[in-house]
Amino acid sequence: MEWTIWAGFAAGLLISTVTAPVGVSGAVFLLPVQLSVLGVPSPAVTPTNLLFNVVAGPGALWRYRRDGALHGGLARRLVAWTLPGVIAGAAVRVFALPGPDVFRLLVAAFLLPLGAWLFLRTLRPARRRADAAEPSARLLAALALTVGMIGGIYGIGGGSLLGPILAARGMQMARIAPATLAATFTTSLAGAAAYAVLALASPGPVAPDWWLGLACGTGGLLGGYLGARLQPYLPETALRLLLATLAAGLGALYAARAPL
Repeated sequence: MEWTIWAGFAAGLLISTVTAPVGVSGAVFLLPVQLSVLGVPSPAVTPTNLLFNVVAGPGALWRYRRDGALHGGLARRLVAWTLPGVIAGAAVRVFALPGPDVFRLLVAAFLLPLGAWLFLRTLRPARRRADAAEPSARLLAALALTVGMIGGIYGIGGGSLLGPILAARGMQMARIAPATLAATFTTSLAGAAAYAVLALASPGPVAPDWWLGLACGTGGLLGGYLGARLQPYLPETALRLLLATLAAGLGALYAARAPL
């Protein structure tokens, strides 16, 4: 339907404008909109969300690269370990967690603690150091692999988890945001391809809703560029509190609607 295309475009634009400055693609907040408002069936909602990341990602990344923020080895290390995780997560999503009721419970289980954690870390932030070190190579690999798998299951790319975790260690958001968005873009590309292959061997709605994913992604492309451009001028505390409130509120909504 035509209204869903325009609604998807508007949702992608608004969400990405808010979330891009903190290194989150916005897919974590777009997912409930697709399920409840746009009517995307499960599990097709997950690859549609990954398609959104693929189309929307270059907007913010191009702006960060133009500003010189997309440099260093952090992005390469995150990409290297989130890639195998997101492919494994896609297989789990299709063959083990296809039902919408179970998926709603998992969405709530993910969003509620994420929102609470973001809120807590905003009110009681970790001590920030300009030279805060990255996690050790082993810890970073385990972390990226785990969130990559979660991203493959939920269709969020993993950046919405990696960003807050790295920020809690005291790393600066200006360093984290480009790296996590780069990892989200790359893993989403691999995840979308994995779902396209799995759709050939699995019955039901596994392939993405291409038109809706492209519409949401086009809005996200513009919103991501705007958000990245505005990052130096936006208060970080206000953005973190907004993200925490959205995540916890959406998680509570899905927990209330999930079957007992």
